[in-house]
Amino acid sequence: MKKFLKSALAATLMLSVLAGCSTSSNLENKAPEQPEGSGGANGKVTIGLSVSTLNNPFFVSLKEGAEKAAKEAGVELIVVDAQDDTAKQISGVEDLIQKKVSAILINPTDSAAIATAVEAANKANIPVITVDRAAEGGQVVSHIASDNVKGGQMAGEYILEKLGGKGNIVELQGIAGTSAARDRGKGFHDAVDNKEGVKVVASQPADFDRAKGLSVMENILQSNPDIQAVFAHNDEMALGALQAIEASGKKILVIGFDATDDAVKAVNEGKMAATVAQKPAAIGETAVQTAVKVTKGEKVESFIPVDLELVTKK
Repeated sequence: MKKFLKSALAATLMLSVLAGCSTSSNLENKAPEQPEGSGGANGKVTIGLSVSTLNNPFFVSLKEGAEKAAKEAGVELIVVDAQDDTAKQISGVEDLIQKKVSAILINPTDSAAIATAVEAANKANIPVITVDRAAEGGQVVSHIASDNVKGGQMAGEYILEKLGGKGNIVELQGIAGTSAARDRGKGFHDAVDNKEGVKVVASQPADFDRAKGLSVMENILQSNPDIQAVFAHNDEMALGALQAIEASGKKILVIGFDATDDAVKAVNEGKMAATVAQKPAAIGETAVQTAVKVTKGEKVESFIPVDLELVTKK
């Protein structure tokens, strides 16, 4: 009986040792789980681009430049159109955050209101780069844009030159709250304000929209028949104003901003006097290239300017 008990105990101990070795081996060979937010199995970089509106040729060109740069860099680009609706843009950025994109490019509809979306991306540790228009809150890694103050000043100085320093000027403003409208207006007024013989007789918003540019200019012409020049914060408003001017039969200098295809054509036909040329495709390309550098941990400048030039008739 004692021999039997000793044999049974030895067999039990041997089975326990074998079982322990088998369990240890299984734990060591088990593959680790993919951590959340790691970018997936292939680690592909995904960049989100929130555009204020794709109903404007300027931002269509910007998007196309971004798409070109994304393709060249081998990264995925997700484009979200805010349709000039601040609430829609904030919701779109929140969706990009939920998708855990690698970086977010934002072209704000409203520079102040977009701050909450930038802050949400900050909390999710997703770097934010603003494009063409700045954000008035949250932490932004870099801002890619033309020098809008300088562009407005270029337009104002050109008007003074063409008017010989004398005349009445109309200003069509962009969307209130956007940095582009504020900065272009500042540069323009720096050039023309307090100049003897020159007066800004009307300064009204037309929201960067061609149809609004037409209707606002029609109303201004009725109340201010003596006008020599118009500066519009973008080409869409300038082209709308041009329609109103042509219908009135008057000869008025019209200067726009952006150098869209329609505006450059109008300049070369002698219908518009000039347009300040931004390079939207270059802005989009630079934004994506900068975002790729940021995702690699490279240092980038806080402001990366894109060149401007004044386009007049060839």
